[in-house]
Amino acid sequence: MGRSLRRFLEPVLLMRLHYGTAHGYSLLDGLDEYGLQELDPSVVYRALREMEEDGWVTSTWDEQKTQGPPRRNYRMTDRGHEILDLWVKELERSRSRIERFLEAYHGHMKECTGDHA
Repeated sequence: MGRSLRRFLEPVLLMRLHYGTAHGYSLLDGLDEYGLQELDPSVVYRALREMEEDGWVTSTWDEQKTQGPPRRNYRMTDRGHEILDLWVKELERSRSRIERFLEAYHGHMKECTGDHA
């Protein structure tokens, strides 16, 4: 997975947490909706730890008894909401740049002749 897709994980996790508190497994389970299903779980948990260190999310241990080990629940902070808004603005700018590039590319390819056509 390329570096840009790993960075895309941050806004995706924040978006998932915008819906409410979630544990890591449920966050992993929803990544396919954003095209990130092939991500190694360790990458996701590392991103969550870094986001917690940066103050974007907080976590607590789930006190309920489950069949498996205790789970850590994540919640987005006010700073996380601010960062999500910044991510959305940056993604919208990126989308605009990508659309302009693709339009130029496809326009060029329609008109193009020669060895590179």
